[in-house]
Amino acid sequence: MAYEFSLPGRTIMGDGALEQSENIIKSFGKKALIVSGKNVTRMGTVKIITDCLEKWEIDYLIFNEITGEPTEVMIEAGVKAYKEGECDFCIAVGGGSPLDSGKAIVAMTKLEGEISDYMGQTMEGKFPPLVLIPTTAGTGSEATKFTVITDSKKDIKMLLKGEALLPDLAIIDAKFSLTAPKGVTAATGMDALTHAVEAYTSRKANPLTDTFALSSIKKIFKYLPLVYKNGEDKKAREEMAIAAYEAGVCINNSSVTIVHGMSRPIGALFHVPHGISNAMLIKECLSYVLDGSYERFGEIGRAIGAADESKSDKEASEAFLDKLSELCKVCEIPTLKEYGIDRDEFNKFVDKMAQDAMNSGSPSNTIKEVSKDDLLKIYEKLW
Repeated sequence: MAYEFSLPGRTIMGDGALEQSENIIKSFGKKALIVSGKNVTRMGTVKIITDCLEKWEIDYLIFNEITGEPTEVMIEAGVKAYKEGECDFCIAVGGGSPLDSGKAIVAMTKLEGEISDYMGQTMEGKFPPLVLIPTTAGTGSEATKFTVITDSKKDIKMLLKGEALLPDLAIIDAKFSLTAPKGVTAATGMDALTHAVEAYTSRKANPLTDTFALSSIKKIFKYLPLVYKNGEDKKAREEMAIAAYEAGVCINNSSVTIVHGMSRPIGALFHVPHGISNAMLIKECLSYVLDGSYERFGEIGRAIGAADESKSDKEASEAFLDKLSELCKVCEIPTLKEYGIDRDEFNKFVDKMAQDAMNSGSPSNTIKEVSKDDLLKIYEKLW
């Protein structure tokens, strides 16, 4: 069977990646809209970029109105700023929210109508050049053709997609993630792990995504505990930056499955950060679908050293789940209750959440057949 494999236009990775990208960025245009959030601006990361642009004689306009996870309202404001500022390309810098916003903004500078019109469709067109610079190691947005934007009128997270959303340039330099606080490091690291595990156990997995996924999983199990304990561990930050990119490449080509499908509605309705809601769900979701492919989950167990060749696939799968529980403990991942979600309130929305999850299409990529009833059972198990 033939399969397609897509990547960002160019990727520059490692120490001094931004400085090395001068000629490519100069070729994109004369004035950049810099999309970011208040924290990233406050940390001084935006200034590093604007200093480079000034040196390269490129004009810019800063749009740092991305607060929390992006909504259609923020995207509309970004499109307005882009057009009124007469920008001709976009640089998005930050965690997944500004990066996703950058994709949505460049798309909507060219597309008709509202962004919600494109849910479930492919966003196509010749969009302005896009540069993505992650400051967290986790969302993988810098490597994907997806953007997740909340429709605040309907309280749903829209998964929007299209090859045209892939950045023209991804710049990965671990120094930009050194300032990420512990909670963000844990949430984004668990998000990357979820991407890699889901991609490896997706119906759409292929030999290339398998290579990237196992490489990412091994790095995360080794380096996430280290970087969580010590945010200034440069080697661990570098390895996590690569792992997050690899995991992003995976979901770009073999997609996410049940965990992401069930996580998005929790994020939309209870305002739980995306990485945390994935981490809250991952063990219950995966233990529910484990018997769909002991072989695949067993391979992960062996890859991370939780089991050796003498163990059966089933035993190796279960050993992987045990290691996963340990990792969640190390990263202090809260339960729904510990996070402060009220059970009665949760139950009020649970049917809508299960339906929204099924509608997103992600659960149907799971290696085991799952129905809305299965999702309701898993939501119940979280308590």
